[in-house]
Amino acid sequence: MSPSPVSAHNEWDPLEEVVVGSAVGARIPRAERSILTLDYHDGFTAETLPSGPYPADVVEKTEEELQALCDALTGLGVTVRRPAAADPQAVLRTGLWETDGYLDHAPRDVALVVGDLLIDAPMVVRGRALKQALYKDLFTEYFNRGARWISAPRPKLPDETYRPELPEGRRLADLEPLFDAANVIRLGTDLLYQVSDGGNELGARWLQEAVGSRYTVHPCRNLYTSLHIDTTIVPLRPGLVLLHPERVNEENLPPILSSWDKIWCPELNDIGHAGSFPVNSPWIGMNILSVRPDLVVADHRQPELIKLLEAKGIDVLPLSLSHARTFGGGFHCATLDVRRTGTLETYR
Repeated sequence: MSPSPVSAHNEWDPLEEVVVGSAVGARIPRAERSILTLDYHDGFTAETLPSGPYPADVVEKTEEELQALCDALTGLGVTVRRPAAADPQAVLRTGLWETDGYLDHAPRDVALVVGDLLIDAPMVVRGRALKQALYKDLFTEYFNRGARWISAPRPKLPDETYRPELPEGRRLADLEPLFDAANVIRLGTDLLYQVSDGGNELGARWLQEAVGSRYTVHPCRNLYTSLHIDTTIVPLRPGLVLLHPERVNEENLPPILSSWDKIWCPELNDIGHAGSFPVNSPWIGMNILSVRPDLVVADHRQPELIKLLEAKGIDVLPLSLSHARTFGGGFHCATLDVRRTGTLETYR
């Protein structure tokens, strides 16, 4: 049998194949408990949530920039794949709730690659379940070509899962394993798992069982309480990590990173957002994609960050995602690295 088409052990080995998301059909779901608890919890109600399609010009601009990312990666010899087209009229119903589609631009949330294992994540926002369906044909292709592919137990997501009355970081109950794949960072045999409103303790336990004793899942508590880890900790190569200066400190830094050389992210330029409410803060500028240990994709409007990276011998491919704050995702969010060269190692 030919080698698996899926193989990635960390965040920085040379990139060979990647999935790039799409903004086509992007919408804010109808008001329901998960979206109001997790993504739109600051002052929004069922009556005021701006449900419906994103403005056409926002979608068009984002698609142009995602295509520019695809073209740049292809020019570097990387194989680029895209999801199936979203159906803006799709509705998902279970015996407990009903919702419609959400954003499909961030495959990073959907699945986690650990070595040659492709893991469908038990995602925390109900509307994102429709997103996973857009990748099934592609993942089936990978499976038929020799990839190992599993899914976490499909969550029920009852109303009791969501606790909007509690402080951020405690709003996701431990009723069943839940996490978005973007809650996990790969450091070879060590996986950092951010416990937050994007992933609960049961999710960390399930992931440890799924990957087996060859790997160690490190639950990271009291880091970033909102959702995903990749605007807080960004490993660049063995021994070098980019860190969020307001979220990470000596008390909560994962011990495995204590001896690493640290780049403390400078204050980032606010690239703005469409509409009245941005899903992300300006720190989305930290959300960079490593193409190889000496090259990353970053927003060209973050010159201070680029200078710090270049000072460490890392070249920057400067591109744009003008609506990263609107859609809640930068270059790391908008991609899923399916295959990187390299072997499984321990970096402690």
